[in-house]
Amino acid sequence: MSDSPALLRARQGHDSAKVAFVELFFDLVFVFAVTQLSHALIGHFSPLGALQTAMLLLAVWWVWIFTTWVTNWLDPEKLPVRLALLVLMTLGLVLSAAIPAAFTSRGIAFARAYVTMQVGRSLFFLWAVRGDPNLTRNFQRILCWFSSSAILWLAGAFAEPTTRMICWGGALVIEYISPSLGFPVPGLGRSASTEWKVSGHHIAERCGLFIIIALGESILVAGATFSELVWNAAVISAFVASLAGSIAMWWLYFDSASDFGTHRIAKSENPGQLARLAYTYLHLIPVAGIILSAVADEFVLAHPSGHSELPTIIAVLGGNMLYLFGSVLFKRAIAGHTSRAHLLAIVLLAALFPLAHALEPWLLMAIGSLVLCVLAWWERRSNCLQIEEAPALH
Repeated sequence: MSDSPALLRARQGHDSAKVAFVELFFDLVFVFAVTQLSHALIGHFSPLGALQTAMLLLAVWWVWIFTTWVTNWLDPEKLPVRLALLVLMTLGLVLSAAIPAAFTSRGIAFARAYVTMQVGRSLFFLWAVRGDPNLTRNFQRILCWFSSSAILWLAGAFAEPTTRMICWGGALVIEYISPSLGFPVPGLGRSASTEWKVSGHHIAERCGLFIIIALGESILVAGATFSELVWNAAVISAFVASLAGSIAMWWLYFDSASDFGTHRIAKSENPGQLARLAYTYLHLIPVAGIILSAVADEFVLAHPSGHSELPTIIAVLGGNMLYLFGSVLFKRAIAGHTSRAHLLAIVLLAALFPLAHALEPWLLMAIGSLVLCVLAWWERRSNCLQIEEAPALH
């Protein structure tokens, strides 16, 4: 291919692309975005607030994961790609800053930043890969879908809050179903997962780094709140329980699942399909669980004593359960079986709901963190994700 795009990564196989420093620099904006999301939920912990925060999380994740796919093909060390990432980073900062008021006074700023990132990145990619017919066709389809959803994003930005939620919800539905459908476009056909030749190592490492981003927000919330409080026994106990929960979440992901997932996607006969399911879709669920757990840290540290109120109960138990549920789905996608230990831990956490009101918040968090720690110990002991025992992926 004499006109092979000069901006594509040079690779010897599926596993040669490495994460560049500019990608890590780009991620700093999403540290801020996750902080904004958790604080928005803390300030509006209600069914409506949860729905709005979930919608904004879906948007933030979709911007980040599609940029990760793009840098899986394009070389971030090349100047045009590096500059594009820095422009996206600037727009991402605007997007993140608009999150707290996205459904009120800053809807236009949020929507314009989001649409510019999604459509603009796709246009840049088409320019960058000119001469590669396969990637060009794929991103022509993607551009058509993002352009369609952009209409709803912009229309919602100028509407009142209820209509805005409907428009933005419709835009998210369009965007989230498009990869599973193969981005079908009349005249351009649809993409097959076998056409997405990805570096499995890069996708897995990037998604693991987003888990670190989310866990970092949880630790940041706990540390910032703890530093402002009087250090009595209840506050110290709550802080220790919070930190133990974050460590257990890290351990559950990085002790076995992360490396196993990297190995499986790198060796898969269809890495594009696995990257789409396990990393593009399912990875968002444990991230959401970590963010909800960060909200729990704030609630418990602010009021560690007395009876646990319903918001605290939902945040503590719901955050842990959501994280474990996402982990179950992720491990099933990469290993082909369901972790019974994870399911048992979810059942145990669910059984705490009727009793939780009688427990002090610090104790409730301590019990939840203990369940995660025991699960992490059990997984380490049983070593249930042995690569040689896992079924082959096709």
